[in-house]
Amino acid sequence: MAATKSRLKLSPIIFFILIISILTPKAYSQSEEDECSTENTSSCNDKSGAVPLKIIALVSILVTSMIGVSFPLVTRSIPAFHPDRNLFVIVKCFAGGIILATGFMHVLPDSYAMLQSSCLKENPWHKFPFSGFVAMLSAILTLMVDSMATSIYSRRCRTGVIADNGDNPALEVDQEMAVVGAGHGHFHAHNHVVAKGENGDSQQLSRYRVVAMVLELGIIVHSVVIGLSLGASNNTCTIKGLVAALCFHQMFEGMGLGGCILQAEYKFMKKAIMVFFFSTTTPFGIAIGMAMTKSYKENSPRSLITVGLLNASSAGLLIYMALVDLLAADFMGPKLQRSIKLQIKSYIAVLLGAGGMSVLAKWA
Repeated sequence: MAATKSRLKLSPIIFFILIISILTPKAYSQSEEDECSTENTSSCNDKSGAVPLKIIALVSILVTSMIGVSFPLVTRSIPAFHPDRNLFVIVKCFAGGIILATGFMHVLPDSYAMLQSSCLKENPWHKFPFSGFVAMLSAILTLMVDSMATSIYSRRCRTGVIADNGDNPALEVDQEMAVVGAGHGHFHAHNHVVAKGENGDSQQLSRYRVVAMVLELGIIVHSVVIGLSLGASNNTCTIKGLVAALCFHQMFEGMGLGGCILQAEYKFMKKAIMVFFFSTTTPFGIAIGMAMTKSYKENSPRSLITVGLLNASSAGLLIYMALVDLLAADFMGPKLQRSIKLQIKSYIAVLLGAGGMSVLAKWA
């Protein structure tokens, strides 16, 4: 029964990956009539020279992604990196800054550039800021999913449908919820046993699980798009800069996600599946892009619109998750509220993460 529920919870992510893999070639394989007349005469355009660089990018991004997302999970036994320690909070804030900068400095500007391209018709693409509009809708939709999923999960916890660790049905609880900060709930039991996770009560645990799932989905969206763009490109100058930048990006973004997965207290199998999907989506996108090199038309209107809208939706999701579920939740939570010194350290970590990722926008 528990195994069935685990599969059902992961099915949206698996389904999304399958849809991306099936529909992406159709979206990018365009006829000659759809091509933009803009020509690329750069000396960096070298199809044969780009192939080994793409293979290096695929392997190095896969390795660094695995290291980044696994780091919080494998260092849990080290006392300094335990979720209850200050260092864990500071590292998580650093990763939150990276995810925030990814949305603002990488994904959203790319969307604006694509949807404002001269290859698209003046009306409607140049008449209305579709990137900002789609990002806004994506943030609102993420809020809806975040809120409803947490509400459903919490109700099931209170009625004993969900156990604290996913192994056995939880005892019925009679609880009152006091919402603290950005959606963190705290319960007070009344003569009943309260199902608790290691990092707090069942409401806090359910919150962490929703955050981990939604963040994973948002990261997967833009990771596939990044991989497709790199895999389909034949510009060796661009690829060289992207390899180092994306390795840094994936490693620290993975640390942020890994921290959320750790706090969610999933079983080993679910942790392994989430680590696998994060680590392989960008290499998966690169592989698809390499296979589509002949048919992919980077400046075709349909390609620009498809990738531009995907980037905008991903940007809205990442910005919401970084600000609301990662940064605001920590800064407004009791741990940071009790210590101004820890708040200052965490703010510095956020600025360092966001600043480092912003500098990388020059190359990626």
